[in-house]
Amino acid sequence: MHGIARANVNLLQRPMKYRALNLCLAAAFFAVAPAMAGEYAILKTGLRLRTDRHEISGDMVRLYSGQGFVELSAAQVASFEAEDYVPPPPAPTVALAAAPVSAPAKPARSPKELLDQAALRHGLPPGFVRSVAAIESGFHQEAVSPKGAIGLMRLMPKTAEALQKDPRDPEQNADGGAQYLRDLLVKYDFSASRALAAYNAGPAAVDRYNGVPPYPETRQYVNRVIREYEKAGDP
Repeated sequence: MHGIARANVNLLQRPMKYRALNLCLAAAFFAVAPAMAGEYAILKTGLRLRTDRHEISGDMVRLYSGQGFVELSAAQVASFEAEDYVPPPPAPTVALAAAPVSAPAKPARSPKELLDQAALRHGLPPGFVRSVAAIESGFHQEAVSPKGAIGLMRLMPKTAEALQKDPRDPEQNADGGAQYLRDLLVKYDFSASRALAAYNAGPAAVDRYNGVPPYPETRQYVNRVIREYEKAGDP
């Protein structure tokens, strides 16, 4: 996926590259399901999404994976297939300790560790979330933009409030940013360019132009995040 084209090529002009990234993001989201009986949602695009279960409400389908879920239009889903499940062998018996031992204090986690853990919780490639944070804040937990966006993932206060996160807490900021990215990817059918544009300029702008809006700042932002992702070469 990485290093296919030269860095001076405008990423917004590379549809094949985006399709590969979009499929990677979609597949990653459903690759974190626990080892239990589940099913596959077969999308009309041919993509198979592993999910624990689903619920249908009107013209929407809710797909559950672990403790999270995403909602898709029912028109996007062609069918569901049951997953064959082989239970794991029983865990070996472990003798109990004679007396409890106090656990040592957990060391402070680095910004990249917080971002990676948040990405995995929300089914996103860690490298993708790290690339957004690199462009947003340069991994500085105390970063504040001129417009008031805060922290590693530069969450606006209203966005953080809607996500029920404290943007000044590094762990909650990383988690809120990854959750917001996931929600935008689902909203835009796992289109990386539209999700990133909405993260930068807001969903209203993307909806108004039915794609990446013609704002130089937003187009440069999308290009920079994808270039950072390519350069890092991380999953």
